[in-house]
Amino acid sequence: MLRALLLKRALRLPHHHYHHHRFHSHPHPLRTLPSTTIHQHLRRFSSLPPEPSTDDQTVKYLGYGALLLFCGAATYYSFPFPDNAQHKKAQIFRYAPLPEDLHTVSNWSGTHEVQTRNFQQPETLKQLEDIVKEAHEKRTRIRPVGSGLSPNGIGLSRAGMVNLALMDKVLDVDKKSKTVRVQAGIRVQQLVDGIKDHGLTLQNFASIREQQIGGIIQVGAHGTGARLPPIDEQVIALKLVTPAKGTIEISKEKDPELFYLARCGLGGLGVVAEVTLQCVDRQELVEHTAISSMNEIKKNHKKLLSENKHVKYLHIPYTDSVVVVRCNPVSKWGPPKFKPKYTKDEAIQHVRDLYRESLKNYGAYGSKGSSSGDSEQNIDEFSFTELRDKLIALDPLNKEHIIKVNQAEAEFWKKSEGYRVGWSDEILGFDCGGQQWVSETCFPAGKLASPSMKDLEYIEELKKLIEKEDIPAPAPIEQRWTASSKSPLSPASSPFEDDIFSWVGIIMYLPTTDARQRKEITEEFFHYRHLTQEKLWDQYSAYEHWAKIEVPKDKEELAALQARIRRRFPVDAYNKARKELDPNKILSNNMLDKIFAESNTL
Repeated sequence: MLRALLLKRALRLPHHHYHHHRFHSHPHPLRTLPSTTIHQHLRRFSSLPPEPSTDDQTVKYLGYGALLLFCGAATYYSFPFPDNAQHKKAQIFRYAPLPEDLHTVSNWSGTHEVQTRNFQQPETLKQLEDIVKEAHEKRTRIRPVGSGLSPNGIGLSRAGMVNLALMDKVLDVDKKSKTVRVQAGIRVQQLVDGIKDHGLTLQNFASIREQQIGGIIQVGAHGTGARLPPIDEQVIALKLVTPAKGTIEISKEKDPELFYLARCGLGGLGVVAEVTLQCVDRQELVEHTAISSMNEIKKNHKKLLSENKHVKYLHIPYTDSVVVVRCNPVSKWGPPKFKPKYTKDEAIQHVRDLYRESLKNYGAYGSKGSSSGDSEQNIDEFSFTELRDKLIALDPLNKEHIIKVNQAEAEFWKKSEGYRVGWSDEILGFDCGGQQWVSETCFPAGKLASPSMKDLEYIEELKKLIEKEDIPAPAPIEQRWTASSKSPLSPASSPFEDDIFSWVGIIMYLPTTDARQRKEITEEFFHYRHLTQEKLWDQYSAYEHWAKIEVPKDKEELAALQARIRRRFPVDAYNKARKELDPNKILSNNMLDKIFAESNTL
């Protein structure tokens, strides 16, 4: 157990708080650890050689155990775990007597990490300005990084990073105009909690609530609702700390061209220090979850998009099942009267039975329960999401096994139709599951009054591709919609307000700490992603979410990516602004340098 715990800490695996039939997930924000500690643990536990049983060794391992307990306690009380308000300030993990100036910074899914000796966390605007000024003068990089939730590690840089987790205050609330000004390091949930007593909230939300505001707007994140724009559209003013021009304030009225460009600026035009957001009145929503088929969806698609404030589809590969989740303001009569046909236990029983059967088939049961520690008794205590993760972990690349898991998921949702009521920040969350690879594309889907139906065609083609290529694709394929954004770098950018865009995400879970199996899953995922790119992206004018783009190593593939980006986004205008505000590219990293390579004509 000591080995497993040390390895889990070394890999920075998040502890999730699952809720049965609730789309909530609480991954920890960005983590940093001393690199020497990580690699000592990985080397020691990768092959697990026999351990000497001498008294000296016993004393040594007891010492390791004591150190682990101490570090665990220190971590708990120093790191800003989302569910505990007192753990507010981000701290760097330091394990004495190891060096304190070398840190490994990883994204949430553990798919990207870098080591750096330059990780800054200013507490004031003045400190941030000094950090940026010094980096500019010395030409040392200091890449802005948020909570580390982006699957592609867009904020990571080996040369150096600046994180604003200590700048997390609500600065001003104007109840009359329904606006709020905040420091950019504040997390979404902190912000929502900070303004709820004023009767305000954000217009839309992404899947989780642990993003820093500066990060979530810079990558063009989105919520859901064909009448609601991506999250960057809520921003009405910015305070940027730029290397060349110092601190500047921009808005729709003051330098609008730069404002719209910087609003979704990928952290390359300045460090976002403060954000002013347009809020809305806080309200309760009623959520309805039901299962449907693609034929039924086609008949009702226009109505579903136009008549629901928030709507998303969760497509289940290798089945015809589509989970439809609709959210609307609670009427004065409350949610419709509805008596579920099945209890929660009845809804999840098929998934439990499949897990028990699979454990036996894979020889995972021992005389005292499974080798994973899952006894007959505690299986009944697992939520659906936990059971799905455990099922996938048994054989994640076996298509036939994944089909069974997907069919069980469809059965679960079929028996889980129901309503729930809650505040918008509670209802609009989504339990993303465990660590995973993600690719999400955004593409035009017509007008709100006249959807093109290309969004449903995309899904049908995608599911045919999955089946034709025997891809072990787990559920869900998540599909959302938003209105357009005026930010030129938003994947949903359009000058027409009535344009709608569909966002489709494909995933593969990483339910293991085994390096070889993670590598195999990674290879299979990129094969899956490459097929969607080759067969679908150009056909549907689809572009990846900035937080999900992966930079190819192959030169030809990189050139193709650069060409695609240029067809959709104002690369030259962005690079021109970078030259003016950050001529030494101290806010850049390898990813931005490659994606936004300068043309010879610039």
